[in-house]
Amino acid sequence: MLRKIDRDVKRFKQIVRGIIKKDFRKYLTQGELIGRQGKHLVSIPIPQIEIPRFRFSWREAGGVGQGEGDVGDPLEGAPGTAQGEHILEVEVNLEELASILGEELELPRIQPRGRRVIPVEKVKYSNIRKVGPETLRHFKRTFREALKRQIAMGTYDPGNPVIVPIREDRRYRSWHLREVPESNAVIIFCMDVSGSMGDQQKEIVRVASFWIDTWLRSQYKSLDNVYVVHEAFAKEVDPHTFYHLRESGGTKISTAYELVNQIIDTRFHPEAWNVYLFHFSDGENSDSRDTDLCLEILRRDLLPKLNLFCFGQVRSSYGGGRFKTDLEEAFPGEPQIVTSEIRDKDEIYDAIKRFLGKGL
Repeated sequence: MLRKIDRDVKRFKQIVRGIIKKDFRKYLTQGELIGRQGKHLVSIPIPQIEIPRFRFSWREAGGVGQGEGDVGDPLEGAPGTAQGEHILEVEVNLEELASILGEELELPRIQPRGRRVIPVEKVKYSNIRKVGPETLRHFKRTFREALKRQIAMGTYDPGNPVIVPIREDRRYRSWHLREVPESNAVIIFCMDVSGSMGDQQKEIVRVASFWIDTWLRSQYKSLDNVYVVHEAFAKEVDPHTFYHLRESGGTKISTAYELVNQIIDTRFHPEAWNVYLFHFSDGENSDSRDTDLCLEILRRDLLPKLNLFCFGQVRSSYGGGRFKTDLEEAFPGEPQIVTSEIRDKDEIYDAIKRFLGKGL
């Protein structure tokens, strides 16, 4: 039975959830929110909400701090005339945030591919044995065996129902191993860091990547991340480098796809992993020959291994290239490929909905 305070806490959480959903599009584009991310919690500033507080009953009113006056009356100094803005920072765990994301964007639940389901052994205590450690003795079954024995031997007295188990009566809980399907997944984030990708474009990639990671992490028990950057050459980096690296030079997208293919082959075999590739670039490539090579690597090597390949073309100050168009022309109607143009932070919302809307 729920206590009153539990019901109040639940109601307060529902109010907070409703306010977050109401302004979710705004929160989704805020890089500041990601900066507030802890290990499992995100602090979200919410205006216009009444903070829960203790309140005395009328019989207990009075005492220090309970004198005459209205809310907002200053204690000292000159009073202000403008109404203050009350902002409360609430902590929301990432699972709850993913749930709100799924509801708001109407995202389908992901069904992992069957051939990428790994059987893992789980221990379940469901058997009874005559031997075992004393810590696992099943007292109810032990006394039942003793009762059956005493009745069979004619030593049980209903007027004096004393049951004394002997060694042969003892029963112990036992376990067996059963295979439970469990899915693993890896997200490979790939970003163009050539000279045409500025800080604004990288911020868009950072925000979009956070929400993609939050959603997929809610769909899989085990999720790994890999970060790859490229310009004329590609390399694997850590998350901090991925979002803060500044490089110049040209762009050769095929180097990134070749590296991603090597990473999948060596560490994330498609038979055991659900593999997602998200590539962000301004769409500029060195030349058409490299674009042809990219399409060939995708068709021959990557698509058979991927659950989903998403290409986000981020508009830079130099405009946008045609790699997104090349992909759409080369793979018309391909369900594993999703492309989206992201001109500014306001379009992150629609891009994420396109990327994750297929439930692959």
